[in-house]
Amino acid sequence: MATLTIRNVPEEVRERLRLRAARAGRSMEAEVRAILEAATLEEEARLAAGALQDWVAGLYGGRPPQGAADELIAERRRAAREEAGGA
Repeated sequence: MATLTIRNVPEEVRERLRLRAARAGRSMEAEVRAILEAATLEEEARLAAGALQDWVAGLYGGRPPQGAADELIAERRRAAREEAGGA
């Protein structure tokens, strides 16, 4: 694993971090790792969602058909009812 040193952290930020770590029952170091991991995964998720939206927009030339989402939801609900009735 890599080592990361962060300098010049304001005392108020350090104190809030210490309290946050204590509430989570972990060390400040573990809390910082958790925060960094969550932040980078969140960014990846946003980028993935944006790429998916761009791909769908490209499929429809930027103009998805009206009601497409409603039709998909209705189809899933019908399939779920059929599965529940058939079980």
